[in-house]
Amino acid sequence: MNSNFYLSAEAAFTVEFYDIDPMLVVWHGNYIKYFEKARCALLNKIGYGYKEMKASGYIFPVTGISVKYIAPFYFGDRVRARAILEEYESCIKIKYELINAETGIISTKGKSTQMAYDAALKKSCFVCPRIFIERVEALLRQEGGQ
Repeated sequence: MNSNFYLSAEAAFTVEFYDIDPMLVVWHGNYIKYFEKARCALLNKIGYGYKEMKASGYIFPVTGISVKYIAPFYFGDRVRARAILEEYESCIKIKYELINAETGIISTKGKSTQMAYDAALKKSCFVCPRIFIERVEALLRQEGGQ
């Protein structure tokens, strides 16, 4: 793996009223949901979204997640949720940035780790399946990342 690879995707959306807490800001747990929007955009870009994972016989449970809250989002804010792939061979590590689309300010940062799990064998894998690695590397070549 080239340690200088860069692969990312974004999802854009508007903060909905049902995401707001009694303090009139986005409830802290919803930021994880926003990360998921970006993660889905990234996996779909790779061509290995949740449907493709299941069809290939693997699932990728989240084994770790961290969040750093910097500035809140409010009802009606436009958000750009960015997911950046950091690791794809031994596990999937993704870095996140939630950006206020109007101000350009990063509101929230985070990271997640997912481990491959062979659904048929019912066991954890300590490397990602070849199909996933090949799709990532093909996209990197296509985008000039390697």
